[in-house]
Amino acid sequence: MDPVLLVGLAALCAALTLGLGTLATGADDRQRVQRQLAAIAATRVGGAQVLTPEEVPFADRVIAPTFELASRLASRLTPSGFVGQLQHKLDVAGNPASFTPERVLSLKGFGLVIGAALGFVYGSGPVGLLIAGAAGAAGFYLPDLLVYNIGLKRQQDIARALPDAMDLLTISVEAGLGFDAALSQVARNTDGPLAGEFMRVLQEMQIGKSRGDAFRAMAQRTSVPELKAFVSSLTQADAFGIPVANVLREQSKELRVKRRQRAEERAQKVPVKIMVPLVVFIFPVMFIVILGPAAAGWISR
Repeated sequence: MDPVLLVGLAALCAALTLGLGTLATGADDRQRVQRQLAAIAATRVGGAQVLTPEEVPFADRVIAPTFELASRLASRLTPSGFVGQLQHKLDVAGNPASFTPERVLSLKGFGLVIGAALGFVYGSGPVGLLIAGAAGAAGFYLPDLLVYNIGLKRQQDIARALPDAMDLLTISVEAGLGFDAALSQVARNTDGPLAGEFMRVLQEMQIGKSRGDAFRAMAQRTSVPELKAFVSSLTQADAFGIPVANVLREQSKELRVKRRQRAEERAQKVPVKIMVPLVVFIFPVMFIVILGPAAAGWISR
C-alpha cells in the first residue's frame, strides 16, 4: 500500500479519535456543570423549604400576611378605580416614603377592623352596632384624611413659595441664562416641595422627555391654580415662539398681585375667626370679673 495513503488514514483516524474525545469531554463538562447548578438550586430551595416555622422571620410569618389580608379587605370595599385616584392623591402629597397605595389600603383595612372592634367593645345591642359602624367608617377613611392633609399642606407650601421662585427665575433669564439653566438655579438655591418639583422636571428632561410634557406632568401632580396657569402659559409660549422672558415677567407680576390679594383676604377673615374665642372664652371671664363683686354684694344682703 502506498505510504502516503497509510499516513493519510492514520491522520484521519487520529482526527476522528480527537474529535470524539473532545465531544465526550465537552458533554461530560456540560453534564457536570448542569449537575452542579441543579445541586445549588436544590440546596437553595431545600434550604428555604426545610426552615421550621420558628426560623421564619416574624415579619414574613405574621406581619406581611396580615397586611396583605387587610389590603384585600379594603380593595373589596373600594371602587375599581380607587387605586388610580389614590396614586394621584399620593402624587399631590409628594409620594411620602411611608405611604404607598398598598400600604394605604392596608391601613384602611386595619382601621375598619379595629374601629368596628372598639365599637362592639364599648357598646352592645343596636347602640353598639351603631357605634361599631361609625368607628369602623372613621377608621376606614382616616388614612384618606391623612393623605389629603399632607397633600393640602404641600400645595400650600408650593403656593407660598411660587412668587419668590418666579421672581428668581425671571431675574435669572433676564440676566442671560437659558431657561433650563435658570430653572436649575432656582431648584438649587431654594428648598421645599416646589424646588423638588423643578428638580424632577429637569431630571425628566434629561432622560428624554420634552419640556412641555415634563411641565404638564408637574401640573398634574399639583393642585395650585397659579402653577397650572404658569405651565399653560409656558407651553403656549413654546408652541407660538413667544420669548420666555416676557412670559415670566408677566407671570411674576400676576403672582405678586395674587399674593397681595391672598394676604388681604386672610386679614379680612381674622375678625370673623376671632369671634368664637372672644364669645366663648373672653366675654364670660369679663362678666365674672366685672359683675362678680356686685353679685356677691347683692347675695350677702
